[in-house]
Amino acid sequence: MAVTDEAIEKIKKMIVSGELRPGDRLPKESELAAALGLSRNSLREAVRALSLIRVLDVRQGDGTYVTSLDPQVLLEALRFVVDVHRDDTELEFLAVRRILEPAATAMAASRITPAGLAALAAELDALGPSPSVEALVAADLAFHRGVARWSGNTVLCSLLDGLSGAAARARIRRALAVEGVADRIVGEHRAVLGALRDGDAEAARSWATVHIAGVEQRLRQAL
Repeated sequence: MAVTDEAIEKIKKMIVSGELRPGDRLPKESELAAALGLSRNSLREAVRALSLIRVLDVRQGDGTYVTSLDPQVLLEALRFVVDVHRDDTELEFLAVRRILEPAATAMAASRITPAGLAALAAELDALGPSPSVEALVAADLAFHRGVARWSGNTVLCSLLDGLSGAAARARIRRALAVEGVADRIVGEHRAVLGALRDGDAEAARSWATVHIAGVEQRLRQAL
């Protein structure tokens, strides 16, 4: 194991064991290095690496702190990975969405409130009869994000949100830039919304699968 990796592992163990908790300030560099049996250079590299993935927060002139460790914070790194993907992995990311989103949609069916349903419906109504591709992409992402939030699972919601960065929007734009697709997309969204309104988890799961698979198919054709 590389020295930096060993340092990262030791800090991770401190967090996992509860010795360091969210919001805690790390001991001074010299003290922590001595306690962990590390050089200050290897500790410094480990702190830098952990700050990049949002586990640690380095505050100049103040110290280094453990972040909230909230899934939404930690999984922000996923968006970076999605945004710098290679072209040959575009469909793989959509395949992951096809696995996760139907589950999130089914979970939302038993949790979404009348106010939540009304908000989703209002967003769809605001699109109008002939939305632009840009408006359709924005509405599509907002709809999926809104449904995922009602799954009640912050990790699942954060994973799906991480798959919806700038590159994901570009992929979806390519898939939706086809004549006649707008009506189909809105119709599928309304079908998902109807299943959520009925509290029918399996229907919600099925419509979400149909919807994501359709986007995946259109992207495959575009590529």
